[in-house]
Amino acid sequence: TEQQAEAYEKVKSFYRNEILKSIKEVGLHKSQLTILQGLTKLRQIANHPVLVQPDFEGQSGKFDELIARAETAKQEGHKVLIFSQFVKQLDLYKSWFNEKGWEYCYLDGSLSNEQRQREVAKFQQGKINYFLISLKAGGVGLNLTEADYVFILDPWWNPAVEQQAIDRSHRIGQTKTVFTYKFITKDTVEEKILALQQKKKDLANSIITTEESFIKT
Repeated sequence: TEQQAEAYEKVKSFYRNEILKSIKEVGLHKSQLTILQGLTKLRQIANHPVLVQPDFEGQSGKFDELIARAETAKQEGHKVLIFSQFVKQLDLYKSWFNEKGWEYCYLDGSLSNEQRQREVAKFQQGKINYFLISLKAGGVGLNLTEADYVFILDPWWNPAVEQQAIDRSHRIGQTKTVFTYKFITKDTVEEKILALQQKKKDLANSIITTEESFIKT
C-alpha cells in the first residue's frame, strides 16, 4: 500500500545514513550489526509496518492479500499451514482470527513437545482450517498431511529452511495435491532475498551435477 511504501522508504533512508556513518567511523566489519538491524526492520515493514511502528494506522498489502486468500481457503474447505519467521507477525494474524472467531492451531519455539503434539493432533484430526507456525520451530518433526495449502509469509535467506517447512505437508500418507504460495512485497528487500535463494539453488544444483559426473567417471 502507499502508506506501507512510505514507511519502508523512511526506514530505508534512516538506515542507509546510519550504515554509511558507521562504516566511516568503525569500518564495514564492525558495521554488520547495524546492517542486520536495518535489513530486519525492512523485512518486517514488508510484512506489516505495525511490526516496527506500533502506532502505524495504515494498511499492509501483504496482510490484506493473505486474509483474502485465507477466507477463500476457508470457504472452499482447505486446510492451510501459515509460516512466518516473525512471531510478532503470527500474533497479528492470531488477533485477527480471534476477532473473526476463526479457530486455529499455533506453534512457536516456546511450546513444549507435549504442547506441539497437542496442536498437531487438533489440526490433523479436527475441522480447524489454519495452523500458524513459526518457520524455525516448524521446520522439523511435524507431520501435517491434512494440509493442502502452504502460505510462506516472508522469504528466508536459506531456501532449505523454507523447503523443510513446506515438506511438513509432504509426508507419508499425503493424498492431496499441495499448493504453496509465497507472499512477496514488490520493490522491497524480499525481492533481493528471492534472487539470493535462486543463486543458492543454482549453486547447489551445480555441485550435485558435478559430483554425479565425478562419480560416474
